[in-house]
Amino acid sequence: MPTIAIVGAGPGLGLAIARTFGSEGFDVALVARNKDKLDALVEQLAAEGVTAAGFPADVLDRPALTRALADAAARFGRIDVLEYSPADASSGPLAPVHIRETTPENTQAQVEYYLYGAQAATAAVLPAMLEAGTGTLLFTTGAGSTRPVAIFGNVTAGAAALRNWALNLGAEIAVDGIHVGHVAIGVWITDQAPEGVDALPPAKIAPTYWDLHTQRDTHEVIVTA
Repeated sequence: MPTIAIVGAGPGLGLAIARTFGSEGFDVALVARNKDKLDALVEQLAAEGVTAAGFPADVLDRPALTRALADAAARFGRIDVLEYSPADASSGPLAPVHIRETTPENTQAQVEYYLYGAQAATAAVLPAMLEAGTGTLLFTTGAGSTRPVAIFGNVTAGAAALRNWALNLGAEIAVDGIHVGHVAIGVWITDQAPEGVDALPPAKIAPTYWDLHTQRDTHEVIVTA
């Protein structure tokens, strides 16, 4: 069975992506910080007929993230698709900062979160993909990675760094059979949005990832309402 590893898995978009790939015959490796939440997602997917397992790790702890993905590959045999969409960065040390108030210190955390975490996750799975001559790497950011959003100045700097790196990586390793896709989400992800708010439910966004994996004819999709 092919396997997708979802880094930053949660009950919203991560679960929707797991369901989308699971319905197509994929096993699912879920990576996130909270073991109890991972266990709940695994149980929910199992009830829907999807084989899944959780591997706790924080994307800011790169050795732990590397170990989690190695454990996932050992559990399922290999990782065919990596999807990197770290969870909500709007609290704690990763709080958004207006562009005029950005500093090296409050921007560095976002670079660690988006770019360095993605690089560590990729390094954990890419060698096996290159050896097999096939694989897919998918990265998620907000649409601020592609256009200015001043109120999230430090967040978009980190996200834009990930986007730039991912697209460059995709251009280089396409000849090796590895497809790289970037999804920039320009809507709130929710099933119930206030009137006048651009939003989409996770189930409407998740097929974008399947299309990037299967069609392999584009490297970037910007999701809008």
